[in-house]
Amino acid sequence: MNQQINLYTIGFTQKTAKKFFETLVNAGVTRVIDTRLNNVSQLAGFTKRSDLEYFLEKIAGIKYTHIIDMAPTKEILDAYKKNKGDWVVYEQEFLKLMHSREIEKKISKQMLEGSCLLCSEAKPHHCHRRLVAEYLSEKLGN
Repeated sequence: MNQQINLYTIGFTQKTAKKFFETLVNAGVTRVIDTRLNNVSQLAGFTKRSDLEYFLEKIAGIKYTHIIDMAPTKEILDAYKKNKGDWVVYEQEFLKLMHSREIEKKISKQMLEGSCLLCSEAKPHHCHRRLVAEYLSEKLGN
């Protein structure tokens, strides 16, 4: 029987820095795994890569890891976001990409335990971080 892994997800848009960091602390998160393609964007100043890594450590003792293979390609992202593409097509393309990249081999169950997948989307419904979590659950179990 596979041991259950506690894996969380969070999006930073529509959140203040206070809400964002308190949510992570209250959940007991030990590591944030950044799944963004572009982690230096200006969407929210506190989530730029170097700032976020600093704040996570100083505020909450949370580690930071960026795993670009857990992000969609620019082409997949643009087809959906900029060209107002179909979510089902985006989902299929991203699932194929994760499979071809074998992302399950790029992270250990130990590293996932207590971690939180980060991207920008406020809600997980139409967000790649949910797809990453579901894919990893399927590949690694629990």
